[in-house]
Amino acid sequence: MARLGFLGLGIMGGPMAGHLKKAGHAVATWSHNESKARSFAEKHETVHCTTPAQVARQSECVFLCVGNTAMSREAILGQDGLARGAARNSVIVDCSTVSPTESVRIADALRQQGIDFLDAPCTGSKAGAENGTLTFMIGGEQSVFNRVRPYFEAMGKSLYYCGGNGLGLRAKLTQNLILGNLLQAFNEGLVLSTKSGVDPELMLDILNNSAARSGFISAKAPAVFRRDFSTNFSVTWLEKDMGLMLDFAGEMGVPLPLTAASQQLLRMAIAKGYGEDDICGSIRVLEEMAGCEVKQASRTAST
Repeated sequence: MARLGFLGLGIMGGPMAGHLKKAGHAVATWSHNESKARSFAEKHETVHCTTPAQVARQSECVFLCVGNTAMSREAILGQDGLARGAARNSVIVDCSTVSPTESVRIADALRQQGIDFLDAPCTGSKAGAENGTLTFMIGGEQSVFNRVRPYFEAMGKSLYYCGGNGLGLRAKLTQNLILGNLLQAFNEGLVLSTKSGVDPELMLDILNNSAARSGFISAKAPAVFRRDFSTNFSVTWLEKDMGLMLDFAGEMGVPLPLTAASQQLLRMAIAKGYGEDDICGSIRVLEEMAGCEVKQASRTAST
């Protein structure tokens, strides 16, 4: 049994922390939302902490999954952050999707205190977190990753060691870049085909049996057809991630014209009030512009 910590108990972090507890570890937990933190600790029999530093004092390895770069930096290096309570040779693992450049700076600051750090963003959305089948992309010292690998295995099924600090995030942003652009291609294609008279379910069947086949589209399309936009991965968070991609591409001198356009369409969805809905709900921006709705056709019984 290891002494572990977890910061951030949202859609992803809550189930992840729960899997660590189910694996038999002692887990100390913290969240910005105090009532959520107390409720989670009571339900899962974890140790409720009031600051990240308190979590660190009780843990040999701490995971965190928070919303953005500023939150990650504050949770790790802030006045009551993990670095204030972490012991030398302990490990901090950031599973958040944040700026690779800032993550490397955090790693450097922790290294000066003798604290090991991994960036380990994950993919799999709500279902992957709940089922313990997430995919992790890890950056940092390989020996550190090998040391804490069993904890990852309690939360995920695929672990990719990508290299030094920041490389896990670079891989994750690339994956989300492709996902975000696929989403907009699907939105445009299905709005066009539906308005022109092609049944959406027929169109999906054609896509699933052609070179345009995509597991992502196959998974998201049925929810669009049902008009079910309950959140697995929100529009707001994908728009944030695409902003990170564009910022990092600027640092690398790489043009991303399609990604820039996709981010603007997601920003339009947020302006329309769809930000907290699932990313598939962003299709409504184009639907409203085109004057059509992509949904299941009404079926009448044959006589």
